[in-house]
Amino acid sequence: MSLSRRDWFKSLSAAGLAAAVAAPGAQAREAKTVHPEDIGMLYDSTRCVGCRACTTACKEANGLPPDVVETDGAAYNAPHDLSATNKSILKLYREGDTAAFVKRQCMHCADPACVSACMAGALHKTDNGIVAYDKSVCVGCRYCQIACAFDVPKFTWTEPLPLIVKCEMCRHRPEGPACCEVCPRDAMITGTMAALTEEAHRRVNGDPDAYDPKVYGEHEAGGLHVLYLTGKAVPFEKLGLPDVPGQPIPQTSETIQHTLYKGFVAPAALFGLFTFAQYFNERRRQAAEDAGQEDKS
Repeated sequence: MSLSRRDWFKSLSAAGLAAAVAAPGAQAREAKTVHPEDIGMLYDSTRCVGCRACTTACKEANGLPPDVVETDGAAYNAPHDLSATNKSILKLYREGDTAAFVKRQCMHCADPACVSACMAGALHKTDNGIVAYDKSVCVGCRYCQIACAFDVPKFTWTEPLPLIVKCEMCRHRPEGPACCEVCPRDAMITGTMAALTEEAHRRVNGDPDAYDPKVYGEHEAGGLHVLYLTGKAVPFEKLGLPDVPGQPIPQTSETIQHTLYKGFVAPAALFGLFTFAQYFNERRRQAAEDAGQEDKS
């Protein structure tokens, strides 16, 4: 008798539980949080008119080439999504007569999964909350792409030595993010997280009939350094903003890792349990074969 899917998961669950118990002194990893003086951004979808001045300024500030699309004989810079040449874009949501824009870029999580997953330390948090990238130590593993809940990091596939591309909030500019500097309607603004959170709630409370009362990013994934506002007619999920848990992803993943590998007791216990499961199921298979031969005789 071969090991069934159900039996396999039962064995795996028992092994994982035993391994966790075997790891000495395991404790949940403390979550990292947004500091009030950290730098961040606030995007207000109700104010955005889709002029794309922000995406043009982002390209100019970061030395990125235009995404040229020809329409009726004229050439336009028209990026479609985040990519190796786009650190920031605007997307349009439309359903019937309802339309709204949403700006996409790195969310600069307070406790970023990409930083947790980066084995070389190429992605790291700066003292003011920005998720920065150091290309000199990147090994191109792309674990950050898999880890990010917002599908932000992109890869320069066309380069002989490919690298990661993502918004770093224009940390090289003393003036701060270029996108915020050029927005004509204050749909995108920058400042300290304390000031931005206060401004977000001021806008919502000042016009409760127009705004969704939620400030996206205030609690999602443990807190983001990019906050979002939207109107009541267009929920956040319609704008493509995922419904992520409030607990930071790395807090869970790193707690499990540290539990399993502390003292190397748990891996040894897992190996022993899997060896026993294999031996046990081989005995069952042999017994079933012997019973089948007896029935034939």
